[in-house]
Amino acid sequence: MSDLAAFRSEVRAWLDAHVIGDYASLRGRGGPGDEEVGFDIRVAWERELGQAGWIGLGWPTEHGGRGASVDEQIIWAEEYARADAPARVNHMGENLLAPTLIEWGTPEQCERFLPGIADGTERWCQGYSEPDAGSDLANVKTRAERDGNEWVINGQKVWTSLAHVSHWAFVIARTEPGSQRHAGLSFLLVPMDQPGIEVRPIVQPTGGGEFNETFFADARTEHSMVVGEVGEGWKVAMGLLAFERGISTLAQQVGFTRELDSAINQASRNGQLDDPVVRQRLAGAATGLQLMKLNGQRSMSASGVPGPEASISKLFWGRWHRDLGELMVDLDGAAGVTTRGDDPTIEADDPYPLTLEQKLFLFTRSDTIYGGSDEIQRNVLGERVLGLPREPR
Repeated sequence: MSDLAAFRSEVRAWLDAHVIGDYASLRGRGGPGDEEVGFDIRVAWERELGQAGWIGLGWPTEHGGRGASVDEQIIWAEEYARADAPARVNHMGENLLAPTLIEWGTPEQCERFLPGIADGTERWCQGYSEPDAGSDLANVKTRAERDGNEWVINGQKVWTSLAHVSHWAFVIARTEPGSQRHAGLSFLLVPMDQPGIEVRPIVQPTGGGEFNETFFADARTEHSMVVGEVGEGWKVAMGLLAFERGISTLAQQVGFTRELDSAINQASRNGQLDDPVVRQRLAGAATGLQLMKLNGQRSMSASGVPGPEASISKLFWGRWHRDLGELMVDLDGAAGVTTRGDDPTIEADDPYPLTLEQKLFLFTRSDTIYGGSDEIQRNVLGERVLGLPREPR
């Protein structure tokens, strides 16, 4: 047996032995628009993954990872999807912050934070977007001022995913008074459990409240909690977004694979697999998913921080996921646009009686906006990859 075959066998055996009981009851749950379902069970699952060493699979061994190869990470993602294991709860920590710390963090920061992510005990949220700084992130107004050995933070963030259940946030704040645009920003690590932070959930059409407004009123963090140099936070922030737009999509593809399989099963139940239009749309979705996987492999094979070409991935998967949400609602016909309580995935007392397909459809409206809108991705590719003239301002 080859090393990769042996690794696949190890992964499959572990998942088969552990996706049982409460974990098995969450098969297919906890994805986009469904994040609050079984959250406590999924937190326990995260810790079980951590105890077995399955978090941070591709991190270097000196940082607590397994140093897994790209092929091994792909096998893990494939087997995780096959086992229909619970949706994960710390994408921000494992796939965005951790590689950023490994690239730019101090040894002390890595030693302090990577173990909590790796053992599933500390969750992270992202403090980037603001009411006037969404896709135009350089318009950040949240400020942080030095006070002795601490930073004092004031301002507001919005669309802060899972802020209400996170222990820490990575925050972009303006640390140089009078600075503008990309200059004078710093990348801060901020504890969420303190009097100076207020989190207000934003209830969505899906009924979930994983998005939040986050208000900072004299919130504090230690002066050492700056990743990279003070005033050089834009470089770190863009590096993290490059991980989000490129390499981290391998983790997302676990959910994408599950959702595509669900769409195929949905078409089969409805007797639509003989419809040539439906077959064409399903085949297009399957082809797109395979292209994403291949592009993810290429990104992961490159060394260092992904470049601006990572926007290709974000632009592609955002539209692919949105189109899949539309397909899943279309497969249900007229019933796909009506609320109903006869679906087994809907709780009897749920005030938002939506099917998983409807939740996915509603959530994926945002896929072409968050993490940088499609328009921003095209500008990045045009200006920084193709060398085209900058967009007039």
